[in-house]
Amino acid sequence: MRRTRSALLSALATFGLLLAALLTLPGTTAQAAGTLPCDIYAGAGTPCVAAHSTTRALFSAYNGPLYQVIRASNGAATDIGVLSAGGYANAAAQDSFCADTTCRISKVYDQTSRHNDLYPGPAGTAGGADRGADAAELSVTAGGHKVYGIWVSPGVGYRSNGAASGTAVNGQPEGAYMVASGTHVGSDCCFDYGNAESTPADTGNGHMDAVSIATTCYFAPCNGTGPWVEADMENGMFQGDNGSNTANAGNKSAFVTAVLKNNGQTTYALKGGNSQSGGLSTWWNGGLPTRGGYRPMQQEGGIILGTGGDNSNRNMGTFFEGVMVAGYPTDAAENAVQSNIVSVGYSGETNVPNGPQGTITGPGGKCVDVAADDTGVNGAAVQLWDCQTWAEDQFWAHHTNGSLSTIGRCLDIVGNGTANGAKVELWDCNGVGGQVFNQRSDGSLFNPQSGRCLDSPSGATANGTRLQIWDCNGTPAQKFTLH
Repeated sequence: MRRTRSALLSALATFGLLLAALLTLPGTTAQAAGTLPCDIYAGAGTPCVAAHSTTRALFSAYNGPLYQVIRASNGAATDIGVLSAGGYANAAAQDSFCADTTCRISKVYDQTSRHNDLYPGPAGTAGGADRGADAAELSVTAGGHKVYGIWVSPGVGYRSNGAASGTAVNGQPEGAYMVASGTHVGSDCCFDYGNAESTPADTGNGHMDAVSIATTCYFAPCNGTGPWVEADMENGMFQGDNGSNTANAGNKSAFVTAVLKNNGQTTYALKGGNSQSGGLSTWWNGGLPTRGGYRPMQQEGGIILGTGGDNSNRNMGTFFEGVMVAGYPTDAAENAVQSNIVSVGYSGETNVPNGPQGTITGPGGKCVDVAADDTGVNGAAVQLWDCQTWAEDQFWAHHTNGSLSTIGRCLDIVGNGTANGAKVELWDCNGVGGQVFNQRSDGSLFNPQSGRCLDSPSGATANGTRLQIWDCNGTPAQKFTLH
């Protein structure tokens, strides 16, 4: 009987070990038991000091807000949290709150206890003040749930308030990763996530340590056309050694895991992988640049998302999740984090805005566009321009009150005018009659207040043609199609 009891206990112990092993496999219910990225890093001795995401919790126990949105119609704000502890974003709450208006992401919460939250950044020495991203610009799927990413266009970006808590400074070791897009990318400066100056100014070599994905070949030669996972260490987008590294083949997948770690003294590493499948490729694992200022590093501990350290905010990209950790992470921890990311099952199109907006094509097949490349200030001219899939200001939402909005503002008749030839512009949505355009069966966009239609002067189709209102006449100059 003792032998039987011993065998039974042994079998139960074996079953317990097997069950525990099963529960730690990616994609199982083990995610609630401590296997999300920040759990993994903490278990490896390199705890997260910042964790940001609009798609999911990055700690298994996290049950707080992921981000905040502000409604354009009345300035009200609300937090978007997770469906359950350790779970995915509650996109339905955003959809309900932002119904029939637009919302901007006004804050990205830090999921650690350090409260390293990110806000639209102030003006810097290389860029004006940032605006928050359109909250519904990019919808994808994670864990089988609808979620939203952060669609970064020129002028969009986020920053911590000064130096953050616990981030590396003055040559301390650190690591970071982000899940971004390899299809919505550009070559200008800078689509970064990570350590930056405590104020938005370039204070010299080595004062940044941020991971980037871009088509920026800062130090030629480069391998192919990118985009490449790079390290922005200030005054250089480094792929290896002193900059150039033709072994870096780049990452073009819809979702990219971009990884950077830096011991702060002599060594750094860059890795990239497809966030939907497979492991990480090591693009560089070697010495820090020998140019002055990088050995040792001189980080200041600020955090940026979507911009450069001096608030260079001219590039584009898409951000889904990212963390910063204290210490130099192990390869094993990074591999485990990649496995967890793959288990999320990110899916969807990431190269074009795919929210409730659509393009408006007019005469000559040109798109209705806002001058000044996505910056969208009050009074910006509305014009015709070649259609560009990445241009945020060519994607418009048509609301039930008849207004048409893009980048947080509405198509508007200058001065709320009604006369023939009155120009149209972008302006804060305010419900006036000059912001109502009803689509009619003949393809025209009719403004009831003036009794006139949106019109291209003399049917012009050249880039930069400023649109106006004019007596409705059924000509091709007044044919606009909402897609």
